[in-house]
Amino acid sequence: AASTMSIQWTIVAAFLYAEIAVVLLLMIPFISPRAWNRVFKSRFFKSLGAQADIYFTVMIVVLFLFFFDSIREMRKYGTQREVAQSEHHHHGNLDVEMQQSMKMFRAQRNFYIAGFSLFLWLVIRRLVTLISAQAVLLAVNEASMRQAQSATDAAQSLLKQKSDGAKQNEGNSKTESLERDVRELKKELEAAKKDVEHLTTDRDALKVQAENLSKEYDRLCEEHAKAQVGISSAGTPRRSERVSYLRRSTRCSVVRAVAVVC
Repeated sequence: AASTMSIQWTIVAAFLYAEIAVVLLLMIPFISPRAWNRVFKSRFFKSLGAQADIYFTVMIVVLFLFFFDSIREMRKYGTQREVAQSEHHHHGNLDVEMQQSMKMFRAQRNFYIAGFSLFLWLVIRRLVTLISAQAVLLAVNEASMRQAQSATDAAQSLLKQKSDGAKQNEGNSKTESLERDVRELKKELEAAKKDVEHLTTDRDALKVQAENLSKEYDRLCEEHAKAQVGISSAGTPRRSERVSYLRRSTRCSVVRAVAVVC
């Protein structure tokens, strides 16, 4: 029985040392939660995941049994030690006291081993849960940051497009205004061309009229000169000839005035 208990408590002690190693490994700072999450989601752990709750519960029950057994042994050996001390106090039997003290020491050792094994088993379960949750939160945080960055880029793009659209609209309005001015200037230019054509036509007509009047003026002047020559050669003219001369002189003066005006 003693050897059986010794093997059992050796297994519990080895389990405690393994738990300490796992806790230290989980607390290594340079291993990120994502790496642990990938390990937890590996095929091996996934195969254990379906039965993880059962394994955890079984280990809790086993460790509780060892823990309560160590408490029972502590109480038993404590009572036996007190009885032995009271019975052999006057006889001075040190061998019995040493045996009782050794049994009490082993019971206390088993108590600490079982207690820390139970505590670290709960700690490991909690650490695994927290590391997995932290990995999920980091992934969600990165996704949120990417979405926020995408939304920021989209907003900046929209603002840029809006600014470019406003500039384009302003440029379009200026272009339309310039086009209206150009159309108005073209209309004014067409009207000015028409006015110039009318003025050119009128000028040509007046020029022709002036040339005709100038020719008529020259002809009348020649007739006037001939008439003067005839009058001077015939002597004193008669009354009818004087009247005719005055009429021609007046007509010549009118023609000359018209020619000057033109």
